[in-house]
Amino acid sequence: SQEIVSGESEEESNGINLMEFSDEILLHILSYVPCTDLVLNVRRTCRKLATLCLDKSLTHTVLLQKDYKVNKDKVKQLMRDIGKEIHQLNMAGCYWLPSSTIDHVTRCKNLVKLNLSGCHVTSLRLSKMLSTLQHLRSLAIDVNPGFDASQLSSECKATLSRVSELKQTLYTPSYGVVPCCTSLEKLLLYFEILDRSREGFMLSGQLMVGESNVPHYQNLRVFYARLAPGYVNQEVVRLYLAVLSDRTPENLHAFLISAPGSFAETGATKNLLDSMARNVRLDALQLPKAWINGSGLLQHLKFNNPFYFSFSRCTLSGGHLIQRVINGGKDLKSLTSLNLSGCIHCLAPESLFRKAEDDIDSSILESLVVSCCNLRHLNLSAAHHHSSESIGSHLCQLLSRLKHLLSLALPVCSITNVAADVEKSPTASSLVPQTFGRKVRIGIQTYPRNFTDQANQKMESSVFWALMRSLRFLETLEIIGSSFSSAMPRNEPAIRNSLPPCVRAQSVGDSEVAAISQLTYLQSLTLAQMPNILTGSGLVNIGLQCQHLRTLSLANLGMMGKMVYVSALMDMLKHCKCLRDLRLEQPYFCAGAQFFQALSHCSSLQRLCIVSRSGTLQSDAVMSFMATCLEVIMCHMFMGESLTVCKNLQQSIVRSFQADRPALNVVIFPLLHEDLTEVIRDVPMRHLDEITLFKSRVAEEPPNLWW
Repeated sequence: SQEIVSGESEEESNGINLMEFSDEILLHILSYVPCTDLVLNVRRTCRKLATLCLDKSLTHTVLLQKDYKVNKDKVKQLMRDIGKEIHQLNMAGCYWLPSSTIDHVTRCKNLVKLNLSGCHVTSLRLSKMLSTLQHLRSLAIDVNPGFDASQLSSECKATLSRVSELKQTLYTPSYGVVPCCTSLEKLLLYFEILDRSREGFMLSGQLMVGESNVPHYQNLRVFYARLAPGYVNQEVVRLYLAVLSDRTPENLHAFLISAPGSFAETGATKNLLDSMARNVRLDALQLPKAWINGSGLLQHLKFNNPFYFSFSRCTLSGGHLIQRVINGGKDLKSLTSLNLSGCIHCLAPESLFRKAEDDIDSSILESLVVSCCNLRHLNLSAAHHHSSESIGSHLCQLLSRLKHLLSLALPVCSITNVAADVEKSPTASSLVPQTFGRKVRIGIQTYPRNFTDQANQKMESSVFWALMRSLRFLETLEIIGSSFSSAMPRNEPAIRNSLPPCVRAQSVGDSEVAAISQLTYLQSLTLAQMPNILTGSGLVNIGLQCQHLRTLSLANLGMMGKMVYVSALMDMLKHCKCLRDLRLEQPYFCAGAQFFQALSHCSSLQRLCIVSRSGTLQSDAVMSFMATCLEVIMCHMFMGESLTVCKNLQQSIVRSFQADRPALNVVIFPLLHEDLTEVIRDVPMRHLDEITLFKSRVAEEPPNLWW
């Protein structure tokens, strides 16, 4: 408020008054201000703003999901002032708010959409709240241990019977509120049930199934299920699918199941798929790999105007992809999102006698590009897509035709020039040791501050430079080594050994990273397992040119035994004024005073995650960084320090900053400690899913799956 008033007086002295702008322009400006600030602060500055801040266009939809400064008192006041005007309320991931905060939602009598994922809600509180929301049609909640559907009142069940969209995250085996939702058209299920309790007891996925517990799917149009690792999640999702296998909804047009690892097909699921092949036409499809591999399912399924396909980790060959899915390009102009992550044979005519490292058939990719010319999201990661030296076009040349791409994920080995693999620079092999073992003294790393000359030498010959130049509107880019695996997987001990990078990836280095700086509108960047990063000079170019960068994830760049690009990274960070999320995963990383001083230039930073086997940290530097960067609400560090050092630092941060930062979440813990999985389970799902755990996120879900 004070900034607005002081800014107004300064403008008046220059002959420009903000209040002289039209209401339409002012409303557009105010739409970028968090609703809590508008209602509780800005509207008190003058009469005109007092009126505009309560305009329906600003109070119709209230988004609190990443307003990390909001607290219980602010929510209470917000609901008291504009509760009756709110039609859509998103409080997803507000884990820091006490459960009593939900009581104030009852003031929003006209709510149509409500998202409480990640919030603490008991059965009784949910019942009391929903009993007053008679207009509700869309709901997202968590189902935690202790949830009891018998505590839901008749008024609550009446509200649920009118809900057409439900998103339910399960942390315990349960149907949740699904049986009460008799008008469901969209059902999203996230299974996060652990196989063992905190006491170490094995959990069972069996439920008590009775007449009152049967889900109602007759009006269902969208069914989506995402499973975390674990057999209990598989057992529970089969119970949800059992009803679908008896009678497939006639209007079903999106059927998606995302399951890691092995999820075997059963007689019931086979009957379900056969019924779908006979009775429905789909627009979106994702199935576990075991349900597709070796079956003729795809040639029997019918599609209407498909917008999303995911064949992640399937052994689907390029020949089958063209024949059974693309259908000669007749019906795929509508496809906007395609996930082929881990499909190691998807760009080869057949997979029977083919090795994963063999060259791709460029004609298959060309057919894909021509047929799916409107693709906006494409994931080709976790596979060796090697272009042939003599036959057909390079993968990068073909992808450059996809002018509508907004997000792209590629393996490192796919972006190298074929000739570069043969004529490898001697610098990579002679100066930088690529393995652990006896260190070679290479002196102080230097890099050219102005990378233009080196870049110009590469531009004309590099296919990756040309690809980046043609995709100027790309917002998300992931370049991940085909054999990369994070040191911190889900629900398992930390990985101590990593697989070596692909041979072709050895020629991808600083110049290719510099090429990314052509992406002016880049917002999210992931680089992992690029062994030939010598100085990191390309990172500086990205920091200078990509001013919209909000998310940066770097993992295992350059030599594994030494972080040779740290100097360039620190220079890069000084220019990243919009950066909000930073994830670093690098063995032997020293999180010291110089690094945190450079990181302090990232004034918008909110979340920091560092994963480093045998890494070290300086507690004083961390405390100074936290005191300087006032927006930081998440600090996760998994290093090589002792448990005592980690606990002391974590307690110091919480004690010093928790009062002023209600959403503060701090986890500092030894990476290789046996209790790591127990610590991970207490991390809020929002942070765990979005930054702490490494994964490819391009085309992970259909676009606009939930509001």
